[in-house]
Amino acid sequence: MSSKVLSGHAPSRGPQRLASKTLLAAAVALTALGVACSGNSAQGGQSKDPPPVAVKVEVARAVAVSDTTDYVATLKSRDSAVIMPQVEGQITQIYVHSGDKVAPGAPLMQIDPAKQQATVKTQEDTRSAKRADVDYAKKQYERISGLYSAGVVSKQDLDQAKSALDAAQAQLHALDAQVQEQQVQLHYYRVTAPTNGVVGDIPVRVGDRVTNTTLLTTVDKPGSLEAYVYIPVERASRVKMNLPVQIMDNAGNVMAGSRIGFISPQVDNTTQTVLVKARIANNSDKLRTSQFIRARVVWGTHQGPVVPVLAVSRVGGQYFAFVAEDQKGKLVAHQMALRLGEMVGNDYVVLEGIKPGDKVIVSGTQFLVDGTPVVPQG
Repeated sequence: MSSKVLSGHAPSRGPQRLASKTLLAAAVALTALGVACSGNSAQGGQSKDPPPVAVKVEVARAVAVSDTTDYVATLKSRDSAVIMPQVEGQITQIYVHSGDKVAPGAPLMQIDPAKQQATVKTQEDTRSAKRADVDYAKKQYERISGLYSAGVVSKQDLDQAKSALDAAQAQLHALDAQVQEQQVQLHYYRVTAPTNGVVGDIPVRVGDRVTNTTLLTTVDKPGSLEAYVYIPVERASRVKMNLPVQIMDNAGNVMAGSRIGFISPQVDNTTQTVLVKARIANNSDKLRTSQFIRARVVWGTHQGPVVPVLAVSRVGGQYFAFVAEDQKGKLVAHQMALRLGEMVGNDYVVLEGIKPGDKVIVSGTQFLVDGTPVVPQG
């Protein structure tokens, strides 16, 4: 009974299983077709080039570029006098203050002259006594000369009188020179200004004892200065008279211009440098004696490319710029490493990396990477 029932239901399940298998195969086929279509569409999207980036392009131009080197220089005044005493003694009076304007010969300080005055007085008294001896020797010679003419005395007596007169006159001349010397020495006890100018710092005080090496003050005459520039010996062969020298401020602006007027014939043994000097006009009094400044020596000029400042970027201490180059008929951005020089207006002087005529990208660089297609604006 049971076997009949089983044999009776078997034919009905066969068509159902076949239909299920057919539907499953169709679903798998559709899925594979969908994946294939999506893969083909993705591959088709990747094969298309990205749209070019619109950028502004400027052609690198060549301009006259100065070949320069900056050095630390010292300013010194051609009319700055360091006042030091020529005698020793104690300061009894100071007539001026720091910053005062003085004329030539104006008194600055007084050193105690009492001892020197006594020396001068002694020399003058000695000279007066010797002058009396000369007068006596002269009268004695005149008397002996008359007696010799009368034949009373011998020629030897006359010669002795003449010799005594000559000796007395010679001693008087020597004393005159000594008195003059001591009077000149007495003049040095009053310190005066050698030229017109402004009194500098006064480090001494009344009562100080000074010597020949004591700095009393300085007198600076407003006007021109000299820049002392020390050139390394490696560049000494390029140093020539009348080479331009520019005095720069901290912002890189030119404060004054000059030319080399002196070249030392010797090399400094300590620093292995050659001293050159350039006279600097200081009409506006912006520069000071003994000031350290930046001096730019202009060795010459040459033609070199410049690029706008906006086109240059800095990454990790290295400067870069993008250049539009033709590649298979299309413009492509290429990143170039640069070595830059000085600025000329709003442009950098390029020492290496870009040639005159290169198409430099000056805008839209933040959207670029090496190889990005670009299209010039306008």
